[in-house]
Amino acid sequence: MAARYSTTKGFARTSALLQSRIRKAGESRGFAVTRLLTHWPEVVGEDIAAIARPVDVKYGRSGGFGATLTLLTTGAQAPMLEMQKDQIRQKVNGVYGYNAIARIRITQTAPTGFSEGQASFAYRQKPKPKAPDPEITSQARQMAEGATDENLRQALEALARNVLSKSKH
Repeated sequence: MAARYSTTKGFARTSALLQSRIRKAGESRGFAVTRLLTHWPEVVGEDIAAIARPVDVKYGRSGGFGATLTLLTTGAQAPMLEMQKDQIRQKVNGVYGYNAIARIRITQTAPTGFSEGQASFAYRQKPKPKAPDPEITSQARQMAEGATDENLRQALEALARNVLSKSKH
């Protein structure tokens, strides 16, 4: 097996040398990429999170301020997302309190096919609450009816409803 020789002759790209320092400086100012990834639906809203997800944040080579956020979406949703780039950038930067993201790049994947390119955009949404059991509701109302203050009565009724519904399962 032949040895592979580097074409850079011992030199490394400046961006490769500074990438960890830039990331550390960004995180010290409150810009942690993981927060963007883990709280994506809260940052941009459920409607955008359902059609796109962040895949990369990179600092530019040109030396400009701010990073480029790359979003992954399906081909059909790309034009809709393209029109909302400014709003998405404002929402993301609003979370951090400064212009952490200067540009947004949209990349597309196929909804089916291309085994590596498939992406699921269904974020875990909170389950819709079930209608309360009428029997539990009436029991909770009876338990809380002795309270004279309306706010206290409602709080006690909600507590009783929660306790009764948990003990029923």
